[in-house]
Amino acid sequence: MSANKGVPQKIIGLMDIFYPLFKRFFDPTTYYYAVCGVSNMLLSWILFFVFNNLLFQKQIWNLPFFQMKLSSYTLSATICFIISFTIGFSLLKFVVFTASEIKGRTQFFRYSQSAVISFVCSWSLLKLFIVYFGFYQTVSNILASLIVVVISYLIQRNYTFK
Repeated sequence: MSANKGVPQKIIGLMDIFYPLFKRFFDPTTYYYAVCGVSNMLLSWILFFVFNNLLFQKQIWNLPFFQMKLSSYTLSATICFIISFTIGFSLLKFVVFTASEIKGRTQFFRYSQSAVISFVCSWSLLKLFIVYFGFYQTVSNILASLIVVVISYLIQRNYTFK
């Protein structure tokens, strides 16, 4: 468990280098949340692009085990959700909201609820932008996540890690 304490402190130390630039705009918790969230979102955007364009090659994929077909952007969004969910919870619990007195399993349950809500909203917007508005898949992913980030922040701050 002691190894976990070292990594969050290193992340906080790195973020603290730049905090003076943002001090007049954000309190430390909001700043940490923003940096961790933006970093996780940027990683998710990059992974989405790689999965959608290179791995799944913008094609429809047949999943015979589940007897269904899925678009490359649905598969990419799902994989990105799993990765960003894991990284996001870890960052929020061990870096951002360290003063929370809520038990870890309760935080995880609440985070899971908010993450599923965010994923459903994001995927719905993704589908709307691609299918109905004809936007490019990567651009649609970025637009959807920018909209959902506001909802996610409010849920995390006022519910999950209150």
